[in-house]
Amino acid sequence: MKSSWEALGRRLSSDALKLSPADLDAYSYDAAPIRARPDAVVLAREPEDVAETVRFCIESGQAYTARGAGTNLSGGAVALSGGAIISLARMNRVLAVDTASREAVVESGTVNAALQKELEKESYFYAPDPASWKVSTLGGNIAENAGGPRCLKYGVTTNHILGVEAVMPDGTSAAFSSDDPGPDLMSLLVGSEGTLGLVTKARLKIAPAPVGVATFLAGFPSIESAMDCVSAVIAAGVIPRAMEAMDDVLLRLIEARSPCGYPKTPAVLLIELDGEAAQVAEESAKVEALCRAQGAVDLRSARDARERDRLWEGRRGAYASMARLAPNVLVEDGVVPRPKLSEVVRRIRQVAARRGLSIPLLFHAGDGNIHPHLTYDERDAAAARTAHEAGQEMLQACIDLGGSISGEHGIGCDKRAAMARLFGHAELECFRRVKKTLDPGLRANPDKIIPLPQEEAAAGPGRRPRPLSPYALHLAEKIRAGAAQGCRFAVIGSGSRWRNPPPADLIILETPGLNAILDLDAGNMTLSVEAGISLEVLHWELEKKGLFLRLPKAPGTLGGFLAAKAWPEARQELLGLRILLPDGQAADFGGKVVKNVAGYDIPRLVIGSWGAFGLIADVTLRIYARPQSKTAPSRPCELFKPNVWHRRLKSAFDAENRFNPWIFAP
Repeated sequence: MKSSWEALGRRLSSDALKLSPADLDAYSYDAAPIRARPDAVVLAREPEDVAETVRFCIESGQAYTARGAGTNLSGGAVALSGGAIISLARMNRVLAVDTASREAVVESGTVNAALQKELEKESYFYAPDPASWKVSTLGGNIAENAGGPRCLKYGVTTNHILGVEAVMPDGTSAAFSSDDPGPDLMSLLVGSEGTLGLVTKARLKIAPAPVGVATFLAGFPSIESAMDCVSAVIAAGVIPRAMEAMDDVLLRLIEARSPCGYPKTPAVLLIELDGEAAQVAEESAKVEALCRAQGAVDLRSARDARERDRLWEGRRGAYASMARLAPNVLVEDGVVPRPKLSEVVRRIRQVAARRGLSIPLLFHAGDGNIHPHLTYDERDAAAARTAHEAGQEMLQACIDLGGSISGEHGIGCDKRAAMARLFGHAELECFRRVKKTLDPGLRANPDKIIPLPQEEAAAGPGRRPRPLSPYALHLAEKIRAGAAQGCRFAVIGSGSRWRNPPPADLIILETPGLNAILDLDAGNMTLSVEAGISLEVLHWELEKKGLFLRLPKAPGTLGGFLAAKAWPEARQELLGLRILLPDGQAADFGGKVVKNVAGYDIPRLVIGSWGAFGLIADVTLRIYARPQSKTAPSRPCELFKPNVWHRRLKSAFDAENRFNPWIFAP
């Protein structure tokens, strides 16, 4: 086989192919405790190196796995099936910085910190800041949909991607943009961990560096009082750019490694605000008052950048502090709705006590993302097994509380089996069909994200589905009955966005009867609502309660507004979505958490699909305690012309072309 790989080397840039045992060993692991040796390593210098390697793997029946800097914490960059590791780290150029349009163009191997350094010259910044930002690549950040402390205010990676170029699993290159008509293919690639396409170049959203910054460190007498403070700050309409929490176990470790002067309290919050100077001053006064009202016993603020760095020093060194305890650290990455943080801490501590473990806790508290750190020595098989089993129990606690098993670290192979407890069979089958239609040979980073059949069987039925409303049940039954007779359907919402009536031989599926607010969680700042509600009515209902949407007050239904992609920025506000599939099954994706990288981003993919992939039954959105800045008006909606990728995905959702069949007519 070595001679076959050497044939690939002749198709690549000079010195791109590595076959020595030392090179193969060096690329056999990432930051997770999982090992698998590839058969070859390709250090790509140009997109064509990536495309040639993919084409070679198709021809020779080999798998391939993309890799950035190897900082992945879930085994996503490990070649489980052998084949080729395609390293993109040498493709590391910042190709353009355009402050006028607030965009930067980078190759995927560009390190996050290198882009930040370039932007500092122009007094700009790129918001996503994962803890690994000094070494992790932007292509890796895109593949994992990385977060970081600043994502509370600015959003995760997907909120800052404007366009990508990618080598797809058939060896061709394609470009996708958030403004493209039709289903949001770009969002589907973000967070797909290299299983659906390898991003080689990206166009990113950048912003002017904030004028004012204020940083606070507050010690609290309990985790509960610290979490109450988090909810109080958000409910007051203050959105810090970071709101980090650490428990006393972690604080002791940090102080032992590198004393930072942190208070000896059961919990601390590190809160950072930014914006215009007047805004920061106003919000600082609110934060100080709220911290004291929630029982802060030690409250200090940074007077300058040096003191700010001092307050952040311990947080940045948290992982290193824990690594002193044992050779291995398993970092879990569960996420729950913000009001459930205290409860998930209680359950995590119960797991720790039952298993005799001391587990330091680090939170991105503002967005409900919790990182229990489990230390162990992998040479002790029993200790390694205990750590892994405890981690799985902690993830189950997040599932039970309405959260997710990954807020920012991805699924890879480490959490693959747990996906069968987070999702039901309908959702997992949807993921499998998407994977199979885009990657028929299953060569792109195989056996990642989606549970193996035996893992799904072992997990049982998965999470209990949310009940459908009576009208949604009526629509589901109507679809099931019609599908059994070979009928086709017109999904038209209220009909306000259709210029021409649907063909007369179709069963009409109208959604205005789906008009209920299902869950309004002001503590979590999320809203779940049926998709047939009028957008104008929804704004009115929320504003009566002093709550606000960042969506235009457009005519028609919420579902129609999303399905027609009347306002592309709606993708920034979407947290979850449930669709009725063409066989009448309900499939539920996303949920009440602002960070969620478990599985493919079906909710954003469905934006712009014009009802051809499924009927949007209900939607989960962000809401706000203050009116949002004026949004761009919704745009005239033109029916998209399907391209080859749209057609492949149509077959994943609706192989018999039952929903809005005229859109995908040959």
